[in-house]
Amino acid sequence: MSLTVQDQLRVLQDLLSEHCEECCGRISECQQIKRIVQSVMANESIDNEELLQLLPEIYNYGRQGEIAQNLDEHITTNQENLQNWVHTIQLTD
Repeated sequence: MSLTVQDQLRVLQDLLSEHCEECCGRISECQQIKRIVQSVMANESIDNEELLQLLPEIYNYGRQGEIAQNLDEHITTNQENLQNWVHTIQLTD
């Protein structure tokens, strides 16, 4: 059973919220963030322009987190972005 785009966005929102609230995470979560964003962008069923513009930024966040020397620092540095991304995703629900 495959996830709908809305399901994928909820998972993405959960991952980003956890990073934002806990200021820590795992490389596997960054990899999952990348995979979800790739899948959502490939689906082409999102009509929220703001979210469409943010998806590449979220992907880049996951990619950078995957290779970060200090993942917790990467997450802390992106606190404002994380809050913005979570808020934007919530508005599409």
